[in-house]
Amino acid sequence: MAFEKTATVLGSTVKYQMNPNAKRYTLRDNGFVETNGGNFQLIRSLEATPQSKEGFKLKITISKDLQTLKMSITNATGLKAVNIFKSEQHKMLQDKFYFLMDGFIDRGLLEKA
Repeated sequence: MAFEKTATVLGSTVKYQMNPNAKRYTLRDNGFVETNGGNFQLIRSLEATPQSKEGFKLKITISKDLQTLKMSITNATGLKAVNIFKSEQHKMLQDKFYFLMDGFIDRGLLEKA
């Protein structure tokens, strides 16, 4: 998956892009970790108990120039993208995803495209 100006997860209709005012320290303050390549990555569990090693994970990677990003929701191993929007059974996960994304918007990291 390549970096793009706008990104969304599988099944979602809302696209996100980087806020032009986003700063590196704000990314770190919000749980992003700098990778060896200089990019910033966040892996957050969408399950009710964040400590559990099971369930789906939200993965967001932001390029080192803070201009492009990629995101996905994966299975517990982090290897396969999943669509949590195809079933009402995952309503809580959908709500948690949108809650997290709204938090990043409020903090000036992302904006809706």
